[in-house]
Amino acid sequence: MIRKITVLLAGMLVTVAAYAAGAQLRANHPDSYTVRRGDTLWAISAKFLAKPWLWPEIWQANPQVRNPHLIYPGDVLNLSFINGGGGPSLRLEPSVHAEGQAIPAIPLTELQTFLKDMEVVDSNTAKTAPYVVGLEEGRLRSTPGQNIYVRGLQGAPGQRWAIVRPSHFFRSFDAQGSGKGDLVAHELDDNVALFKTPWDENTRNDGHYGKGDDRGVEVSVIGTAETLRMGDPSTLLLLNSTVDIRAGDRIMPLDDAPYDPYYYPHPPQSVAPDARVIGFTDAMDAVGPHQVVALSIGKRDGVDNGQTYSVYQPGQTISDDVASSSWHRDIGKKVILPAEFVGHVMVFRTFDRVSYGLVMDGLRPIEKGNELRMPE
Repeated sequence: MIRKITVLLAGMLVTVAAYAAGAQLRANHPDSYTVRRGDTLWAISAKFLAKPWLWPEIWQANPQVRNPHLIYPGDVLNLSFINGGGGPSLRLEPSVHAEGQAIPAIPLTELQTFLKDMEVVDSNTAKTAPYVVGLEEGRLRSTPGQNIYVRGLQGAPGQRWAIVRPSHFFRSFDAQGSGKGDLVAHELDDNVALFKTPWDENTRNDGHYGKGDDRGVEVSVIGTAETLRMGDPSTLLLLNSTVDIRAGDRIMPLDDAPYDPYYYPHPPQSVAPDARVIGFTDAMDAVGPHQVVALSIGKRDGVDNGQTYSVYQPGQTISDDVASSSWHRDIGKKVILPAEFVGHVMVFRTFDRVSYGLVMDGLRPIEKGNELRMPE
């Protein structure tokens, strides 16, 4: 198959010109670049464009491009400036393409090492979901190939289910009476047992837990099971698990395709004022590139997969002791320092009020409470 993709910025519509104004080529760009196997759109565009997320937007603005997100090994990307226009001209020379060789923006295979099978569900749904009440032969833990017994299950023999365990409550609450309603991910009590619900928030550090705006419960899929016999309790065969299954684990519908096959970085239309990083996967205090973060925005805020944000560390509040006439420190007028850019994050899974994002790059570690802004 031969496809010729030509992208010219001269004479385009105003919307395309606006994209071109932002998609400036880096000063050290080569005259041409040959696409190689293993390349991704983000990696290539980050080499040559000051704002890599704008590249697919320029391509998409041209109706002659059948798929603006796919490039192929062997394609030659010519980079030059149009005399007098000041904008970059991006052109893919034609080449013979084999089916299945297309290079996407960010393939799922590149992310699987970093993705965790996490979901965010409504807290009431989580609390009332069917649960494991007992295990085969009275065991305390169960492994694949054994039976588990579940109460509250509705379904039919042969149906497969996901076994989940909670990790965090996403909610806002007023920690110090400030009225700010800071968004945080509260740790859930991991003492999952028959006589203690696993959905209780951990109150050992702060009595305010359990109050505030409920945004849902984060659960981790830890196994799958198949219904053998319906009843109260029902009998399920444990097919696989990443940890030992125990009483109190919840049963939920199985999502066979939780992730998109490809992700295309693009800027959002707008950013909610309370958009923040509120949680991590496999981290305590900070994360870096290729790690997963939870964000305080979701489908309700217009978020979709591939949206890319700039992450900023809020500026510190300090005392202007230089302007103070006192010899004492930290008594001068308070000054808020400017926020500092720390990296980019791309959304790869969205729920109603929470999303998960992959840190694409970073100048410094990303922390909870960091702000999300338009990728500028």
